[in-house]
Amino acid sequence: MIDKKHIEDLTEECLFGTDRFVTAIKISTDNKIMVFIDGDSGVNIDNCVELSRHIEGNLDREKEDYELNVASAGADNPFVMLRQYKNNIDKLIQVTNADNKKIRGILKSVNDNDIELLKEVRKKNKKNKKVTYEEQISIAFDDIKETKRIISF
Repeated sequence: MIDKKHIEDLTEECLFGTDRFVTAIKISTDNKIMVFIDGDSGVNIDNCVELSRHIEGNLDREKEDYELNVASAGADNPFVMLRQYKNNIDKLIQVTNADNKKIRGILKSVNDNDIELLKEVRKKNKKNKKVTYEEQISIAFDDIKETKRIISF
């Protein structure tokens, strides 16, 4: 089986000096390697190709067969690093707390202990639901089960 530490080292080597970073590395028992990356200024296909080629260039298919996929940590993936929170300030997010309650709002600030967001409030009137962002709340990281960015069209 391919060593995860080796993949981590190769990834760090390739991404060093860039604004990109690893959010997850998964290796299955049959050597399917998934590397997810994010970046302060986003991630494009060329970034994924560059990392994929770097990893492949340092693995030996003669020793072990493998399947490698490098992808951006998409909008449907939860945040796993403080850096991702900081990159999403002033964006709409959904937080699932420890009690499985979902809270939507605009992320306003982040520190090492908690996040501040303007909580989404839905008001009904006769014609439609009006969404406003009124109440600023603080949520400790210890109380957060999952956070995702909400993409609206």
